[in-house]
Amino acid sequence: MERNSQKRLTSLSFIIYHLSFSLVLAALSACETDSYEKGQGKYSLMQTDLGEVTVNGEKQAVAFTTDDGDSYTLTTPARANWMQTADTTYRAIIYYNKVENGRAESMGFSSVPTVLPKEHWRYKDLTQDPIGFESAWLAKSRKYINLGLLFKSGYVDDTMGRHLIGVAQDTILVNANQTRTVYYRFLHGQEDTPQYFTNRHYVSILLPTERLDTACVSIVTYTGTIERRFALK
Repeated sequence: MERNSQKRLTSLSFIIYHLSFSLVLAALSACETDSYEKGQGKYSLMQTDLGEVTVNGEKQAVAFTTDDGDSYTLTTPARANWMQTADTTYRAIIYYNKVENGRAESMGFSSVPTVLPKEHWRYKDLTQDPIGFESAWLAKSRKYINLGLLFKSGYVDDTMGRHLIGVAQDTILVNANQTRTVYYRFLHGQEDTPQYFTNRHYVSILLPTERLDTACVSIVTYTGTIERRFALK
């Protein structure tokens, strides 16, 4: 691919609308709630995980695999308004109840933006507006680096402002012990979005199939630039 084929940052305006339910949960863990009825309520056994959702030809979710490697088939196909492509796989926060024998009841999905790193020269711009940072961790599958981020947002002419994101690959260094480390920069464009309130969202970085030994991700926050390192092997 030639160098003049440049990438734009991914727009995040849609996640403000479709991830509102995920904000209710303080963490990605099993959620237990009290029921006013005797016995177990509908949501008392609900679990929450990041994972990949399999969508059929009717744009229905039919199965999913969590980041821990557990796979389930849904008892009933489910839909989400952001699942607009048939026969594909989506990254999502998955709310579900386990049934039995690898089957689960869907309680809902929240879309998780997924970014594939690109060489820095492929981007038209390398904006790094500050962003709030909460957490970063490597999926057990070592396929994704997950970020918990805080976006400062607001409305512009009754429309939710948008954010732009991307991940630039700066370089790959060979260390003294002959291991290789890839250096990534998280890109964020605040655009003209006012900063009236804060929304928590998750973003996943899809790692290349060619595994290096270590990945280093730098993020510009409101308190300075931070780095997080992950052993990929």
